[in-house]
Amino acid sequence: MQMLTQKRLRNENRAFAGTSGVSANAAGQRFKPAFRDCDTGRVEFSRFEDGRAAPVHMICGLPEEWVTERDPDGHALAVKQQIESGFVRAGVFYTREEAAELAKR
Repeated sequence: MQMLTQKRLRNENRAFAGTSGVSANAAGQRFKPAFRDCDTGRVEFSRFEDGRAAPVHMICGLPEEWVTERDPDGHALAVKQQIESGFVRAGVFYTREEAAELAKR
């Protein structure tokens, strides 16, 4: 698995275009964009740098200990390899694949 970056998020959005695996489509199914640390199971909602909930997947508001690379201005560029993007609905984390599949039912 490659490090999670904004580029990887864009690629995931392309791969799941037209499904509930992208935030624009998932919102109607009550999914909120989130991230999970596959090693610990810790889940965090997607947030802007100022802490407000973000309507799409953004790495800039993830926990400091997840960030592995920053630009000269301090903005997060990448997070740990074991972090995956997905969604939370009713307190349960779903991968993009699971969200897309669940929405088909």
